[in-house]
Amino acid sequence: MTAKHHGYALLAAIAAFVVGVSAAIYVSVASRDGAGSGSRSAGNTVAVGPGPGNAAPVSTGVWVGAWAAAPAGGEPGTDTDGMAGRTVRNVVHTGVGGTSARITLSNLYGSGPLSVTHATLAVAAADDSAAADPATLRRLTFGGSTTVVVPAGGQAVSDAVAVAVPHDADILVSTYSPTSAGPVTYHPRARQTSYVAAGESTEDVTGATFTSTSLYWRYLTALDVLSNEADGTVVAFGDSITDGVTSTAGENRRWPDVLAGRLRTALTTGGSADGDIPRYGVVNAGISGNRVLVDDPLRGASGLHRFDRDVLDRTNVKAVVIDLGINDILRDPNPAGPQAIVAGLRTLVDRAHARGVRVVGATLTPFRGHRGYTDARERVRQSVNAAIRAGDLFDEVVDFDKALRDPYDPRSLRSEYDSGDHLHPSDRGYRTMARTLDLSELAGPAAPARL
Repeated sequence: MTAKHHGYALLAAIAAFVVGVSAAIYVSVASRDGAGSGSRSAGNTVAVGPGPGNAAPVSTGVWVGAWAAAPAGGEPGTDTDGMAGRTVRNVVHTGVGGTSARITLSNLYGSGPLSVTHATLAVAAADDSAAADPATLRRLTFGGSTTVVVPAGGQAVSDAVAVAVPHDADILVSTYSPTSAGPVTYHPRARQTSYVAAGESTEDVTGATFTSTSLYWRYLTALDVLSNEADGTVVAFGDSITDGVTSTAGENRRWPDVLAGRLRTALTTGGSADGDIPRYGVVNAGISGNRVLVDDPLRGASGLHRFDRDVLDRTNVKAVVIDLGINDILRDPNPAGPQAIVAGLRTLVDRAHARGVRVVGATLTPFRGHRGYTDARERVRQSVNAAIRAGDLFDEVVDFDKALRDPYDPRSLRSEYDSGDHLHPSDRGYRTMARTLDLSELAGPAAPARL
């Protein structure tokens, strides 16, 4: 076991001690739409609260997002059987830690009710492994029951469980469904290996039964923690560049991952030249191929249609970084003009401001050399970026274009920032994106909503 995972075990032991000492001093866990969090009233959300025995110990922390993934569609080939009779063990990586945890399961693209009869959460025992640290394994309940039925198109939020969740750690969330709900709601291109076992294996800490691997996240769309490391959540909202599709698999090198690390480091070291550093967790709401204006059955609902669900309804969201629009230029034979894209972005900003959420907008990065490049599309990109830089669209602007472009050919990525397809950044490019963002610009009030 690595030194990092010895640390996980120590934190788990401390949490167990705290739970034992304070066993008689419990408070109710804040609901999913508690103070400062996004609303969970829309759609077919299964309303659950703290069930018997699931109250969290007294804590000075607040609920924030530790990890998230946007549901992108129904997994191909699962229309008939779904994941019936199998245990899915999703592996996710935390941006912040906490003393309690809860999850959100989605059946957004299912054709029938999703029955989950067993669910667990645990800290991974090692990197790139289905094995769990036994001291951290927790059974999950929903409204006090170990079984939850999520309606087609809906989602369910678990009760909270007391467990030490470290930051920068892999967490295992396992679910078992005895029957099919039709197409499996999933997030492809996870850049993370998860696992599948035949039969019910949610409490297997050895990982031996998980003989199949998966490059998808299934059903799981959020992990929240009760944290004293953060007091809010920032959402990275975008397409494949935010999704990090060309980052090194299993290494958590997407730009939102690097941003989460920057925020932790700046606070640990007492701040930096960025000024006042907010205490935020970072969650990723990127979907590969996503557009501002157009829905796609394989690439998710449009930014306009999913913004409330994937951004505003996240727990305790304070700010959003929007990097979206390049696929509106690339994917349409008759690409949307700059005015339509900018109008769509402005609509997202207005919705965020109506909820008091601060908005940082990103310029669109170069793609000359990509198979979809044309001079006409480049002109649209330049026009959109000019509107973004003008300063009257977003609360703040992060200039990803300037940071990544080749100074000798601004239509192209610099070679060291190019993954090789001339559109998506390399690990070094993603790191540069995260370092370009002024951390202090994530803090502060949003502009008043336009009337």
